Amino acid sequence: QLQLVESGGGLVQPGGSLRLSCAASGFTFNRDSLGWFRQAPGKEREGVACINSGGGITNYADSVKGRFTISRDNGKNSLYLQMNSLKPEDTAVYSCAARPGSLCLLAPRGYDNWGQGTQVTVSS
Repeated sequence: QLQLVESGGGLVQPGGSLRLSCAASGFTFNRDSLGWFRQAPGKEREGVACINSGGGITNYADSVKGRFTISRDNGKNSLYLQMNSLKPEDTAVYSCAARPGSLCLLAPRGYDNWGQGTQVTVSS
């Protein structure tokens, strides 16, 4: 059974950092492209970052470029999101998602499988 489980969320002050993790199981991890998405209250889900199956191609939303870094460890079936210089507008539920193939996409509709999400709150 395919499973994606996020961890690492929490409360952080503006300017702080968090590292999110996504543990995957139940599918051939290194054949899937992966993404991080977020949804704030009253807003649509948006793509934050994606990484292709081999890990050599990444893409980021303009709002997080230069602050967030996506990475994956295919040996550990894990996906990560390092978030630095966090802002209050980064507050949201962050979810990881997987899609078959090597194409890195930021559009949520391109993904088949989703985790439950982890809350990130940036506030002083």
